[in-house]
Amino acid sequence: MPDKLTLDPAAVPPQNTYKLLIGTVVPRPIAFVSTVSPDGVLNLAPFSFFNVICANPPVVCFTCGVREPVKDTLANVRANREFVVNIVTEEIAGRMNATSGEYHAHIDEFQVSGLTPVASELVRPPAVLESPVNMECKVVQIVDVSLQPLGGSLILGEVVRFHIDRALFDNFRIDPDKLCAIGRMGGNGYTRTRDRFEMIRPKV
Repeated sequence: MPDKLTLDPAAVPPQNTYKLLIGTVVPRPIAFVSTVSPDGVLNLAPFSFFNVICANPPVVCFTCGVREPVKDTLANVRANREFVVNIVTEEIAGRMNATSGEYHAHIDEFQVSGLTPVASELVRPPAVLESPVNMECKVVQIVDVSLQPLGGSLILGEVVRFHIDRALFDNFRIDPDKLCAIGRMGGNGYTRTRDRFEMIRPKV
């Protein structure tokens, strides 16, 4: 393509491909995922490779990157087949960031962050009380897309319960000004969701 730099991913170190992806696929929503280990240790970690799959049934997905040892979230989801996605807002951004460290499996990130675990209705992992939207999920499928360094496992979960702050909810629409969700950019960057514009989809 004229005037564009063309790169072959197969000829580029994976670390550089990763930088390209997180710098261009932006902003990315953040899944703040709570799980519990078979021994009952609570785990809380953010994932910015996160999105919606479909609405009937409601299914969301996120990706756990390859780590050695395996990330606690992935180990817990494999064992229990359950997790909760908590939406990250400006108010809890700092506490979310506190959970992003590579903590040992016996560490409870709820305690690290000072966030409050609250019992879910249908799944074992607790939700984050301070998050205005929580989605209780049961695993539909785990796809090990790549087990190489910087590879990842895609986790699909059916939402079996929504818990939504009443102040945000209006006839099944969520008020974005009250939600104040944040998104992930490249490097250490994050973005707010205040600067928005609308376009009407054309009728064809």
